[in-house]
Amino acid sequence: MKKDILILAIESSCDETAAAVVKNGREVLSNIISSQIELHKLYGGVVPEIASRKHIENINYVIDDALKKANTRLDDIDAIGVTYGPGLVGALLVGVAEAKAIAYATKKPLIGVHHIEGHISANYIENKDLEPQFLTLIVSGGHTNLVLVKDYGEYEIIGQTRDDAAGEAFDKVARAIGLGYPGGPKIDKISRKGNKEAIRFPRANIEGHPFDFSFSGVKSAVLNYINSCEMKGQSICEADIAASFQDAVIDDLISKTMLAAKKYNMKKIAIAGGVAANSMLREEMLEACKRNSIEFYAPSLIYCTDNAAMIGVAAYYEFLKGTRHGLDLNAIPNLKLGEEIKVM
Repeated sequence: MKKDILILAIESSCDETAAAVVKNGREVLSNIISSQIELHKLYGGVVPEIASRKHIENINYVIDDALKKANTRLDDIDAIGVTYGPGLVGALLVGVAEAKAIAYATKKPLIGVHHIEGHISANYIENKDLEPQFLTLIVSGGHTNLVLVKDYGEYEIIGQTRDDAAGEAFDKVARAIGLGYPGGPKIDKISRKGNKEAIRFPRANIEGHPFDFSFSGVKSAVLNYINSCEMKGQSICEADIAASFQDAVIDDLISKTMLAAKKYNMKKIAIAGGVAANSMLREEMLEACKRNSIEFYAPSLIYCTDNAAMIGVAAYYEFLKGTRHGLDLNAIPNLKLGEEIKVM
């Protein structure tokens, strides 16, 4: 009988300290997340030094909890997976150091995981039938990419943002209209009360690069609109601004995803990352896929934001390929997808 493979996974790339136990790459036995959102709300965004300190305080408790919830001991674990980039360097270092310590003490294999590969892999958890090849739209606070998933662990980036990521733009616009942090969920909620056709904000098209994104223009357009209203003594409707802004961003995301699917003849599309939790994006992407006879996949909301279960899934497939890392593994804050360090 084939032995089950258990991965203990650790994620600490930003402001969530997370640990999970994943079996055979598709079954999550535990997924523990200690969020710092309430703390960083005080500052209007993530403060890297504070995030790193909180990771140090929380990480041992989170790992212990993950093992207990999975009814698993370290002796039962086959490998340790950990995010080593991209992300905040101080935050990443906490997780990497912890994973290396556990791997050394238990003599278990160590597998470094690219954070974006984790987000893509989140789609495998509940979509048991999903296998490469497919097209993924990754939308988060730090990333906006269109990625061809050619095989497990094999990716080609065909589109990316030239400036702000979609989630970053959501946060900045939310702050500008007084909604606070985190911006994505707040804009999603207030947009339900607004008229998305009230204001026509721009969509950026980059000549010669049809699948690339740019959100600095729409962000600036929102700020200019608010400033113009203030100078004229006109009141603003926060819900209309939020709805119109969100419509511009999501229209851009979906139209370019569909264009890429047609270009590369992709019949399966998945979304991933924190902004993949946006209700309008999920609804409209599903409708666009139906119109174009494309299968649509999306993780549950808990697997859209940063979590360790997705890292465990990615680590499982790297484990099967023979990827192993040494104790010299280091955090790489600007790690590019496809440039991972792989030691066989």
